Amino acid sequence: MLLATLLLVAACQPAATPLPDDAAPSPTPGVATSQLPTTEPIPSDELGEFTCELPITGTATDPVTANYTDVRVGTHDGYDRVVIEFADGVPEMSLERAEPPFLQDASGIPLDVQGDSVLKLIMRNATALTESGEISYDGPRDFDPGFPQLVDVLAGGDFEAMTTWYIGLNDEACVRAFALSDPDRLVIDVEH
Repeated sequence: MLLATLLLVAACQPAATPLPDDAAPSPTPGVATSQLPTTEPIPSDELGEFTCELPITGTATDPVTANYTDVRVGTHDGYDRVVIEFADGVPEMSLERAEPPFLQDASGIPLDVQGDSVLKLIMRNATALTESGEISYDGPRDFDPGFPQLVDVLAGGDFEAMTTWYIGLNDEACVRAFALSDPDRLVIDVEH
């Protein structure tokens, strides 16, 4: 019942896309994403409690490798949001606090992540490279939204089906993470 309610509420939520009146998520991989705030908050009492205890982990909804197709950010009354959309199931994930140095996966190149507190999102069996060799996401890899809590979202790597994103915050905040379907999404909310 709770999952059905979450899906119904999420389906009514406008997507943060470049077209402000477009409420439907884009069905095409690689579509441009937006840093515009969403306009209608989803009631937080329907989405679970925030926790300050990290790490948070989540299991995959499908055993195959998940291709991410969109990354977007938004702000709501009481929290900021990061959404990663997938073509085929949500991957296994972990969200933890991170300390510098922040390094790009595989290359070890230093990354400049803005914020006084940083979260590291690791998604296993997730990539933007499809089995046919095409790119499923070619949108922005660095968001500087300037929201109340969320100040930076930066790609940390996509190597051997492991994808990392860094989430820079104004200060150490409580979070919640959950998966939604139709379309498949991983949602991370950061409390103001």
